[in-house]
Amino acid sequence: MGNAVLVENLSKRFRRYYSERPTTLQEALLYGLRWLRPAEYFWALHEVSFSVAHGHTVGMIGPNGAGKSTLLRLIGGVGRPDQGTIKTHGQIGALLDLGSGFHPELTGRENVFVSGVIAGLTRREVVERFDAIVAFAELETFIDSPLRTYSTGMQMRLGFAIAAHMEPELLLIDEVLSVGDLSFQRKSFERIAEFKAKGCTIVVITHDLPCIRELCDEVLWLQEGRLIAYGSAAEVVDQYVIATERNTSFVAAI
Repeated sequence: MGNAVLVENLSKRFRRYYSERPTTLQEALLYGLRWLRPAEYFWALHEVSFSVAHGHTVGMIGPNGAGKSTLLRLIGGVGRPDQGTIKTHGQIGALLDLGSGFHPELTGRENVFVSGVIAGLTRREVVERFDAIVAFAELETFIDSPLRTYSTGMQMRLGFAIAAHMEPELLLIDEVLSVGDLSFQRKSFERIAEFKAKGCTIVVITHDLPCIRELCDEVLWLQEGRLIAYGSAAEVVDQYVIATERNTSFVAAI
């Protein structure tokens, strides 16, 4: 079957700056240029290796700050690793920062066309899918209103609907299954399940462990940038829950 994703000895380093870092040229001259230099470097990911087979769905779990989003963005080509390699096969679709490319002064309709074309669709393909996108987002009444009049939830629903009507071979999802109300969340989950049924390879980050158990074939557990476990969804989720409960009990005892 081969691999849709192959990650080998991946490490990513970021700079951490002083909290008193100057924000203007005048402050930089006043306090000295040394405050512009990084206070230190830290490794967000450290020697992570794994592979994802074509057609499999892999979940990423771990506490906030574990490096999950950093890893997903590197797989999607956002940034470069400092060490190691990433190889992907197939057209990539990403549900990362929903609505990040929207323009507030354009209408919902105009944003659908702009975002669809940027994502790789032709104008004709956007036209063909437009009604389905709007219906999925449940925004028929507001689609010709400026985006600045939309609530955050409405914008995220529209962003998800556009991305959900692409045809990726590798789909990357970062904490977007909680978009909208419970009804829309369920519809979003069902849409992801449809991608899986069509043979799309999926890598998803979510704190919803029941969702991980139901949707994923394997689970990858990250902790402080290191790969703790990678295996069957039920097995790794159980390990993670036990470790989390032990840690919580220890903190409570203190």
